[in-house]
Amino acid sequence: MEDRERFVELIRALPLVSVDLVLVRDGREVLLGLRNNRPAQGWWFVPGGRILKNEKRADALTRVAARELGIADIHALKPAFLGPFEHFYADCFAGDNGVSTHYVVLGHRIDVPAGFEIPGSDDQHEALRWWPIAEALGSDRVHRFTQDYLPLLG
Repeated sequence: MEDRERFVELIRALPLVSVDLVLVRDGREVLLGLRNNRPAQGWWFVPGGRILKNEKRADALTRVAARELGIADIHALKPAFLGPFEHFYADCFAGDNGVSTHYVVLGHRIDVPAGFEIPGSDDQHEALRWWPIAEALGSDRVHRFTQDYLPLLG
């Protein structure tokens, strides 16, 4: 069986564990990316990714921050654990093929100062943008799972 097919079968049977990076600039704005990939394709969402087998949560934060945002040392910014969340999607990375995705997400708040800019981005996002928190909370373009974090940022 191909690796892709095998992974789809794992997603069919098991939840994935992931980390989300909720970057808050100057206490007023949250960083969101316009997702290119499923699930949540086409939605504004916080950066994040699954934890790999035998990878520590701290190492997953480092890998995701470096890959998706170009931030080499996320731990220097002192991520604070927001808690566990659950995300349920009707589709998976492989498309709308009848396989849903269940994530157990470990959310992390990362405060950055006014004027902080993201060093880079990857192909996960069409664009990255700082959103005023109140605007993101009220937007029908921001995914509801991302909006779940926003009341915790005040």
